[in-house]
Amino acid sequence: MNLTIDTIEQEGFYQIKVAGELDVATVPQLQEVLVPIRSAGTHDIHLHIDEVTYMDSTGLGLFVGTLKELNKNNKELYVLGVNSRIERLFDITGLKDLMHVNQPVEGE
Repeated sequence: MNLTIDTIEQEGFYQIKVAGELDVATVPQLQEVLVPIRSAGTHDIHLHIDEVTYMDSTGLGLFVGTLKELNKNNKELYVLGVNSRIERLFDITGLKDLMHVNQPVEGE
């Protein structure tokens, strides 16, 4: 399956909407978008994944790498629109305690 990624730069953050399956085959597409943003360290990232139908550990790994890079510059990663099945992955791995998962965000 393909992955669709829409990026909008807002004041202080990037809003990134992802749709499709996020797995070993498609993570490089999202990585291409995230790496320059997180490396610049100037914006938070609001990652909307409500249209992601499947995600494996490769996707989680990308989120962890993004979070670490953003935190170096006091920036945040918000993962929004997480369905119950994918939210369970965040719970099981303990990542829900490290990231802003389905938490309200100011400015949206």
